[in-house]
Amino acid sequence: MRVCAPAETAAEESLVRQWECWEAGQMPDGVCRPVLAAVLGTVTYALFPVPSRWDGDQGFLAGSGGESPEVVSRLDGSRVDGAALDALRVTVGRLASAYAFVPGERLLVEARRWLRRVVGLRTKSLTPSQRREVLALSGRLALLVGCLEYDTGDRRAAESARLAALSFATEAGHAEVAGWAHEMRAWFALTAGDCRGALAAARAGLAVAPHHGVAVQLAAQEAKAWARLGDRREAEAALDKGRRLLEGMPYPENPADHFVVDPAKFDFYAMDCHRVAGEDRLARTLAEEVLRAGTAVDGTARSPMRDAEARITLGVTAAREGDLEQALAMGERALEAERRSVPSLLMLSRELAVELRRRYSAEPAVRKHLARLHALERP
Repeated sequence: MRVCAPAETAAEESLVRQWECWEAGQMPDGVCRPVLAAVLGTVTYALFPVPSRWDGDQGFLAGSGGESPEVVSRLDGSRVDGAALDALRVTVGRLASAYAFVPGERLLVEARRWLRRVVGLRTKSLTPSQRREVLALSGRLALLVGCLEYDTGDRRAAESARLAALSFATEAGHAEVAGWAHEMRAWFALTAGDCRGALAAARAGLAVAPHHGVAVQLAAQEAKAWARLGDRREAEAALDKGRRLLEGMPYPENPADHFVVDPAKFDFYAMDCHRVAGEDRLARTLAEEVLRAGTAVDGTARSPMRDAEARITLGVTAAREGDLEQALAMGERALEAERRSVPSLLMLSRELAVELRRRYSAEPAVRKHLARLHALERP
């Protein structure tokens, strides 16, 4: 704690008292919280989350096909006013927040519909600032469409949507949307096994948006790529870069938004790197924390895709430790998720498959699991 604390707060007696109070169930003070997070290799808001002011609005797509009549009527007018853009901004935020739990095919229909509607606003009479806002919102919707298309395995359409988002961002001068377009390229490359391509995309994104939230996720993609290339030191350096960036950012207004870096996601990034590096104890601990933090009061997963990746991590570590039953149980549960990103799920499931083949290839249950995975790989 002395190493991680600023010099003026590093008095040993004070640090020990803060730790003991935390062990006793009391909240450490605002100065000590980031110190504790740094000691444990995470960020303050992951360790000490704050209540979200955003309800996620999981019913947004129910009933009306996702289109608010009030918003639509405002946009159908001859002129677009500030209130219409405010309502549209909320709508785009809700769509991005639905990414984690709404079935991908269903959300894709709505996202494409809104993208067409927003792009169409460019034909209306707009002030320069309104035009930039419409371009930025078009870019955010194109990003969402691209992610959903990639989740469903349509890589060509996903790349077209990504390029459209980058074009909108360039025209609007919107660095963060451009950064997310580069982050998508890094994700595409990583799940395709092109680690060098993922590194190049991450660096391009960091050059464009070094001080935006997307920089944290770009650093995470960089860390994942280095881990798969077997360079543990570079992976740790990239993770630490992301941690320091995230620590310096305020808590997001809407952490459920897919294009906002949720502080709780940092443990998710680290989990992946530790699993790939063979650091099983750390990977397992982080996977359990990801599952705990991502489980709602009613027992459902807030993010089924993040939940599935944590379960695969538990499956991989169980396989390495000789617990075949647990490894298969975790692998099967990961494949059962209704909301999933097929390329990401395949990339991680193949890691589990490698461990299962290496140790238990003669087991009938293993062959059955591998056959199910092979079926998922077929288009």
